[in-house]
Amino acid sequence: MQPDYGRMHHELRRKGMTLMLLWEEHRADYEDCQTYAYSQYCENYRRFARQLKRSMRQIHRAGEKLFIDYAGPTIALTDGGRAHIFVASMGASSYTYACATPRETMADWLESTARALAFYGGVTQLIVPDNPRAMISDANRYEPRSNDTVLDFARHYGTSILPARPYHPQDKAKAESAVQIVERWIMARLRHQQFGSVHEVNQAMAPLLTRLNEKPFQKLPGSRASTFAEIDAPALLALPLQRYEMARFKTVKVHIDYHVEVERHRYSVPQTLVGQVLEARITTAVVELLHRGQRVASHARNSRVGGFTTVAAHMPAAHRAHMEWTPQRLIHWGESIGPATAEAVTRLMAENRHPEHGYRACLGLLSLAKRYGKVRFEAACMLALQIGACQYRHVNDILKNNRDQSVPVVAEEWVSPDHAHLRGSGYYQ
Repeated sequence: MQPDYGRMHHELRRKGMTLMLLWEEHRADYEDCQTYAYSQYCENYRRFARQLKRSMRQIHRAGEKLFIDYAGPTIALTDGGRAHIFVASMGASSYTYACATPRETMADWLESTARALAFYGGVTQLIVPDNPRAMISDANRYEPRSNDTVLDFARHYGTSILPARPYHPQDKAKAESAVQIVERWIMARLRHQQFGSVHEVNQAMAPLLTRLNEKPFQKLPGSRASTFAEIDAPALLALPLQRYEMARFKTVKVHIDYHVEVERHRYSVPQTLVGQVLEARITTAVVELLHRGQRVASHARNSRVGGFTTVAAHMPAAHRAHMEWTPQRLIHWGESIGPATAEAVTRLMAENRHPEHGYRACLGLLSLAKRYGKVRFEAACMLALQIGACQYRHVNDILKNNRDQSVPVVAEEWVSPDHAHLRGSGYYQ
């Protein structure tokens, strides 16, 4: 009984399928008929496979590989530009995707691959490009290396990038066949049309792509679309919840102030990493800092030159304590000691263009209260206000020279004269 060699070729794409199992099933189906011995069965299949096109001859496992490439010819646009045609093909089913892009940069390669994965509704275990310079930093035969952004793309989708080996056409036969079919089946049919943009080219390609995938195979059962639904689709990995966002990478060193500089803005990292070299992953919205591949900080991207973006948890304990002081808290602290202290703190805060500029002076006053006691400190502030000099150095000088001792311990409540330039405590509420 003659086996269906086309169906055999189709079944061998399934994961774990072998010729031995197919032969045993064939014998069981036709046990009342004379069938080939296993060796003859295999030889007949190999003779059939040699008659197929090179791209169809190879056995690719379901959901294993996605081959990607760009067509050589381009499509002219009315503005003088060119539409470059990206092509992707599933290894097992040859299910094809194609789209137009304005160039063939790394961003175009990755954006098109992301569109292809969305088109297929899942992710293959491997993505096989043909060593494009935009994606591959080292086209080594044994250990080809993709650039950092491409590796980041692969991590996001949970797949691997495996470039075809240089000078090994059998590695990219599937991609070359898909490109050739797209050139003949789609691009050739569009040769008389005029397009004003890449978007218009994509709109014209979409129905032709559907027809191509639904066209029956000549020597195999089914079509690209039916074979994909039966073989490839169930074996694909799930898509991530969000599409990939292009990222740039930069090596940065953590400064003594536990910040790194990215595009002239500084972002904080845990203070234990001071002196370490990190990798910054930069997208349009986020700056992530990685240490030995592990994320240690993530910030919203900030374009303010010379600015700082700081997370309190990254700060040493002493810095966090300083950060907790606010104008309201400083004024409240002054009021807890006495009216003269409250007035001195209010003036220090008001005399600076921004309240934070008065923090250091107010915290200096706090240190004097701890050193000399609240009673002496309140008396010193009262004397400093009388002479119109309530800065840290003046109050410190009064206490250091014991001039506060001449001020009565119980004094009349201090009433501040009206000054137009003073904001008052209500300003800070």
